Amino acid sequence: QVQLVESGGGLVQAGGSLRLSCAASGRTISRNVLGWFRQAPGQEREFVSAISWSGSNKYYADSVKGRFTISRDNAKNTVYLQMNSLKPEDTAVYSCTAKKGAAVTTNTYEYNYWGQGTQVTVSS
Repeated sequence: QVQLVESGGGLVQAGGSLRLSCAASGRTISRNVLGWFRQAPGQEREFVSAISWSGSNKYYADSVKGRFTISRDNAKNTVYLQMNSLKPEDTAVYSCTAKKGAAVTTNTYEYNYWGQGTQVTVSS
């Protein structure tokens, strides 16, 4: 079993930056696909970004491409999401997730482990 704990959320003005971290415990996640999803009030959970186990392949939603960067440190069992040029529409609860197997997907239902989430609020 894998436990995921996010940190780094908060309140930031539009144009600002935040760096989210997600630490895994229970077992190593070095062979898992890792991802970030977000959910705004009244909306469905949506894909933000994902990274392959080696870190060589990264995927982003069109809405965050060029502004967000996903990375991972397998030695630290941690995945990061650097968020720059934040916009009010980025306001949401951000959750990290891990998936068994090597195939990267944007489908929320294919991910096996989830953190509790961290709130990101961007003021205009």
